[in-house]
Amino acid sequence: MERDTTVLPFQHPEELDDPLTSVLREGARRLLAQAVEAEVEAFLEALREERLPDGRARVVRHGHGPERTIQTGIGPVPVKRVKVRDRGAEDAASGGEKITFTSAILPKWARRTKSLDALLPVLYLRGISTGDFQEALAALLGKDAPNLSPSVIGRLKEEWQAEHDRWQRRDLSARRYVYLWAGGVYLQARMEDDAACMLVLLGATPEGKKELVGFHVGGESVQSWRELLVDLKARGLAVAPEIAVGDGALGFWKALEEIFPSTRHQRCWVHKVANVLNKVPKSVQRSMKTDLAEVRDAPDRASAEAAVAVFIEKYATKYPKAVPKAVECLTKDSDALLTFFDFPAEHWDHLRTTNPIESVFATVRHRTVRTKGALSHRTACLMVFKLVMAASRTWRRLKGENRLPLVIAGVKFTNGVADTANANQRAA
Repeated sequence: MERDTTVLPFQHPEELDDPLTSVLREGARRLLAQAVEAEVEAFLEALREERLPDGRARVVRHGHGPERTIQTGIGPVPVKRVKVRDRGAEDAASGGEKITFTSAILPKWARRTKSLDALLPVLYLRGISTGDFQEALAALLGKDAPNLSPSVIGRLKEEWQAEHDRWQRRDLSARRYVYLWAGGVYLQARMEDDAACMLVLLGATPEGKKELVGFHVGGESVQSWRELLVDLKARGLAVAPEIAVGDGALGFWKALEEIFPSTRHQRCWVHKVANVLNKVPKSVQRSMKTDLAEVRDAPDRASAEAAVAVFIEKYATKYPKAVPKAVECLTKDSDALLTFFDFPAEHWDHLRTTNPIESVFATVRHRTVRTKGALSHRTACLMVFKLVMAASRTWRRLKGENRLPLVIAGVKFTNGVADTANANQRAA
């Protein structure tokens, strides 16, 4: 007989009493078991005509495997794998093929759902250290969640390193990139004296998709860029891009002229405007920035060149001592700043800036600030690679991708408009 008591049990601070989550896990367990049963029944139904010489069914159920726990987004869910037996295995050994059953829902060695496997690198790359994973996920997956220990996260990092190595050796003979964006970012590793420069190349495919093309750790010297470009060419990238976009770093442009001499040059307007404004007092910067935008956003090359002339006359006269370096900074690259006029107008927004790379670097810098930098250049390289690959899934296609075949065919564009006669001839 139970005795009445006024003593109430107190919940341990680390325990999470959530009836709703418990119901969801129980429902998930039942649904998973039903799905696995339905899958094996469909497999057996498809082999119903397979018979032994004595008329018995060749493939039959053979119990269940031991219970195991699958880590899911709502915590651990226990499940048993259905086993199937091929009773004609003896005959198969003498020349036939043994029939086996592999569950697509519940792979033989699975311990986590694929969505959870995808979540782990995202959390790591967004600032959660390997030692904090279990604490960060305890509320979602339950206390002492299996298969998420620091050693497991360490093995995942090794898998990411292997993925990076395979990617660096991939064959590029079937690839072509119409446009190329180049950039670099410096990351300071905690165990290294000097910051590492990550050289990155992004490309636009003939279908208008953006892809990570090349990745290399080194300074922004001619030799470092040459090593990256030579490696790409050695792995099969034989067709030169039509145009490359980058800042004024001389190392990249000299290396590009050596490896892909036919590629046109386009300077990044964002970097150029910043460089020009840095050479004048702040009192001049606001009006000068507006005038530089007039050059960048001009409707055609002639208007842009006229705006450059107005810029020179206006500021060289009004500020004869403070502005000469700014004017020189603009005019020395004026041709490379206006190359985009020789390509489809739909692509001008893409070609005037290295923003596809800069936006990724912003995420990388955020990660390094949150974690006070990677431990070494090796881990910094891996981190940048995974961040770029993760970001690439959401990259948008180029606007006006239907114009890319004309660019590839060699159609001439004047102020963003294709030469009609030339375009028709190419199309024919």
